[in-house]
Amino acid sequence: MTPAVPRSELADTVMERLTALYPTGADPVRAAGAAAYMKGVAPFLGIYTAERRVLSRTVLAGLPAPDQTDCAAIALRCWALPEREYAYFAADYLRRHIRRCSSGFLPVVRRLVTTVSWWDTVDALAAHVVGPLVAADPALRTDMDAWIDDDDMWVARTALLHQLRYKESTDTGRLFGYCLRRGDHPDFFIRKAIGWCLREYAKTDPDAVRDFVDSARDRLSPLSVREALKNL
Repeated sequence: MTPAVPRSELADTVMERLTALYPTGADPVRAAGAAAYMKGVAPFLGIYTAERRVLSRTVLAGLPAPDQTDCAAIALRCWALPEREYAYFAADYLRRHIRRCSSGFLPVVRRLVTTVSWWDTVDALAAHVVGPLVAADPALRTDMDAWIDDDDMWVARTALLHQLRYKESTDTGRLFGYCLRRGDHPDFFIRKAIGWCLREYAKTDPDAVRDFVDSARDRLSPLSVREALKNL
């Protein structure tokens, strides 16, 4: 079921401020360059990240912390706007406040992951939103077990990357198992994600990653192997 956009007075205030302030930093030349770099997935306002975050602080100045309903309303409303910077605002906002959300927030995140999907938003949601949700409620691991086999490659990529910041808390059985389950996937973004999550865990346990890659080399793409071993 697709989550509905809930009513939220805080979201009303945030969106009113956000849509008034962000366009003041727009630059058509930068916007065209950003859209080209992102392969035309969405239009851009053309705001540099540092400048955008200054504007974001102004948007949020004096406002209370959100609850889960507020987070859902702000994120879904930002994602509905065409310019990509609004999704970046929402991703930053969720990263900051994800501890205020329960496991029931995961369907909202799935909608974000599968809407105007590209690596820039998906990767932020995977590592900084889905990851903390699963860490807080291990029952969500079964959802990740389903996501890794999803036909939508961005959902599968999210499952691969959700443990990216777990370090010693990484569930290595799932990490390595997910890599094997999607090891023959033909798409660059899945193959790259396999290499990335392995390379990141290698910072914690290089021997485990080296042993896994050695044992699974014939089931992983050359790109995944190369990325996994890049720093070993």
